Amino acid sequence: MKFKFLFTGILFGIIITKSEVISWFRIQDMFLFNEWHMYLVIGSAIFVGMIGYLIINKIGKTIDDENIQISKKPLNKGVVIGGILFGLGWAITGACPGPIFAQIGAGEYAAIVTLFGALVGAFIFNLVKDKLP
Repeated sequence: MKFKFLFTGILFGIIITKSEVISWFRIQDMFLFNEWHMYLVIGSAIFVGMIGYLIINKIGKTIDDENIQISKKPLNKGVVIGGILFGLGWAITGACPGPIFAQIGAGEYAAIVTLFGALVGAFIFNLVKDKLP
């Protein structure tokens, strides 16, 4: 097992827990436009992701010297429908896939239902992906 991945996952969990990104109440307040905490976190993540994308695209290699080629993906109705479903699930459960494990680790055991739903959704997607637009 590569401990760098385990360490990175634990560090990620601590950061999102301490920053209250896993809080259902913070997410609810975001969707109700009651506070800006989550928008600032998401905006920061987008900014860091953009910088990372530019660096990776410029260098074209990983740390292990493997080639990276990022291809553009077309926008189609399946992406829009999937994005809407993702957003609805996020609003209802208070979690996208990353924080589910942090919520469970923080004692929010209702997130087990969210994890189960995510796994069932991934399974169903795998069954029907060839029939989707």
